[in-house]
Amino acid sequence: MKKLFLTNKSYYFLSLGFVLLLSFYPLMMGAQILTAYIRDGYVNTTDYPKYVIPYTPIAIALIISVALLPVAVKFCRKFSLPVISILGTGVFLLFELLFEQVTVFSIKEGTADIGAWQTYLCITTPEAMETIEYKETIGQSLSERYNPAFKIHFYLVAILIVLAVIGVVYGFGKMIREKNYHNKKPLIIQTAAVGIFIGLCVFACFTAFYRTGELNISAVSSWLMSAFFIMFGLTAGVYAGSLLYFKKPIVSRLVPALIAAIFTFLMYVGELILMGGVLFKFGSGFLFEPLGILPFALIDLFVIVISGGITYFILLKNKPV
Repeated sequence: MKKLFLTNKSYYFLSLGFVLLLSFYPLMMGAQILTAYIRDGYVNTTDYPKYVIPYTPIAIALIISVALLPVAVKFCRKFSLPVISILGTGVFLLFELLFEQVTVFSIKEGTADIGAWQTYLCITTPEAMETIEYKETIGQSLSERYNPAFKIHFYLVAILIVLAVIGVVYGFGKMIREKNYHNKKPLIIQTAAVGIFIGLCVFACFTAFYRTGELNISAVSSWLMSAFFIMFGLTAGVYAGSLLYFKKPIVSRLVPALIAAIFTFLMYVGELILMGGVLFKFGSGFLFEPLGILPFALIDLFVIVISGGITYFILLKNKPV
């Protein structure tokens, strides 16, 4: 990093350009949705781009946040990160709520708001849904099945991405600005974590991890979902760890590990809400069966612990230099 010949100004322009480049497809999706909605008053499910929400609002939030970051640094100084993080979260929620007003139309199911249709995209792919009978497999229509509480877990994923990316851009900018490279290791770890997590999110958008809508999922789906849950918690834990990196071990390592485990648990709670109180089964046998009245199986508890354990291990091995 000491050989990186970047000025503070050029770094932020490069950061903004990179965010704009990555945001091209989400912005294009959002424009397509809004054009159809303004023209027709609804959007056909066959014309609905995959995952307009939350990725278009995420893209808008990141563009505005990164663009205004130098202003926040200049006027807010040591409070610039929390200020720009609050701004990014607020912008995301504003545009998310606006996009949720869009009506989606399905010939088979009639009309539903975009959140209800998004629920089904999370359960299985649209292609798979065309091959199954809604009434037999799901038992309820879109509007009956949809639970608004599902959006809590939906928002957690989106806000975590917004905060983690802002944290990376701010962290490297501060490092270049102050020419202090002691914090480069946690920033590199945070960049890798959020990059992998975003990659898994995008992969899930186009495959739904190959789920078919049934509770018993394949081995490939099980591995992919487990990786997604672990990376969700890990990203949250490493984000916290990057902020607490030079604190005492019980704070800089144990607290982020607990945060990782808690966020992974919250992802499971979101799945429970999405699936009406049951979880996808990762396999057969005692490891995969619910524990008594609890909806969690041993494998689910292992995933939660693994997320926290990996977070602790990463922060333990990467000590300040």
